[in-house]
Amino acid sequence: MNIYLIAVIVYLLIMAGLGVYFAKNSIHDSDDFMVAGRSLPLFVVIGTLLATFVGSGTVVGGASFIYQYGPFAAIFNLSGGIVGAVILYFIADKVRNHEMYTVPQLMEKRFGRVTRFIASIIILFAFIGITAYQFTGGAYVLQLTTGMSLEWGAIVICLLVIFLTMSGGLFSVAYSDALSAVLIILGFIIGVPFALNSAGGFEGLSLSLPEHTKTWNGGLSFIQLLGFFLPLFLLVLGDQNMYQRFSASKNAKVAKNSVLGFIAGNFLVVGLTIILATTAIVLFPEIAPDAAILTLAVEGLPMFIGILILCSAVAFIITTATSYLLSASGNIVYDFFYFIRGDKEPLTKVQTLWFSRITVVIIGLLAYVLGRFFPTVLEIQMYSYTMYGASITPAILAALMWKKATTAGVLTSMLLGGGSTLIWEMALNRPNDWNSVIVALPLSVAALIIVSLLTQKQNREVQTAE
Repeated sequence: MNIYLIAVIVYLLIMAGLGVYFAKNSIHDSDDFMVAGRSLPLFVVIGTLLATFVGSGTVVGGASFIYQYGPFAAIFNLSGGIVGAVILYFIADKVRNHEMYTVPQLMEKRFGRVTRFIASIIILFAFIGITAYQFTGGAYVLQLTTGMSLEWGAIVICLLVIFLTMSGGLFSVAYSDALSAVLIILGFIIGVPFALNSAGGFEGLSLSLPEHTKTWNGGLSFIQLLGFFLPLFLLVLGDQNMYQRFSASKNAKVAKNSVLGFIAGNFLVVGLTIILATTAIVLFPEIAPDAAILTLAVEGLPMFIGILILCSAVAFIITTATSYLLSASGNIVYDFFYFIRGDKEPLTKVQTLWFSRITVVIIGLLAYVLGRFFPTVLEIQMYSYTMYGASITPAILAALMWKKATTAGVLTSMLLGGGSTLIWEMALNRPNDWNSVIVALPLSVAALIIVSLLTQKQNREVQTAE
């Protein structure tokens, strides 16, 4: 078992070294820190898009879903990100041309400063949650390799993520993402034949899987299944992290083409994840669902393949955490603080850089605290994705694609989407075991459309006055 620990530590040291290298050689101001000087080449953008999205949300949360409900239900669930990415392809170049730091900046151009402020608060709620479940996912790796408790493992991962984010900004995140993407795909491709052989091949799986995991819905109702599909779909479609990667690309063409690479990589990773987690159902029927792929890597595959998967899995988890932590700090620095200061003289780029680093520490600690309230990665994943997807994604699409959207409509949509998510998850404790997106998304979209149509006249009057 010690060899796994050594391998994970070595890989984490390599990632830390990348952070230190870029901190010394590439980070000179806030542009370098937040958007990598808008200089990332195609291969790196593809890698960072893939690694950002395929963190513990897939390796831990996605695997947990597969382990509990089976491969066919997982195809529907995990395809949400791919479907969203197809739509994202048609707006990637527009996002790059805006040269923004955050999504609320993009929304302010259509809907004003108050919209920017409200959007930044909602995104913080969502991104702190997403960062939190990366800490939990990384803690599972440390528990498997060292026997460390999940509580202490989350603390260790939290501190490491904060350090990596503070040091190299998006430069270190993007390049370590690209390396992690190559490793996870390589490890999964090599590991699948061994895992299938251990489980008796596809025939062995079909004979040994529990009956409910062989059905198209895994025993879930259609509403419940839709409740897992929609959060993933909505997040990738409006994810601020994705938009920031487009803004960090060399040009609009690179941004647009990177989505094609992301779609192909996502297809591959999702397919391989489904196969690996399905074999874990047969080989390890009594483990915690969150640990399906990680346990398979340590106990069900040859050592060198297990090491490769384990290292790349923890790398994906950590780079996803650094991505969302960095992005959330941008919301405080460029949106929240901007609103509070009003018309005062803006900070210099060097001052902004150090302010960004301070906010990284604060948000990282808040994420750790939030992670203690959710017992599984899958639960906090659904909450976080819905908080973002139901509140922010409709507003972003309206800003980019619907001319009749009004400020009143967008504000009502965001507040209703975010508020209903909190009430459904926290106060009502998910009635009928439905994920909150089933309620929050229809309310958010309906409010956007109805209020916008009712306030067309007022909106025109405001625009005329301006």
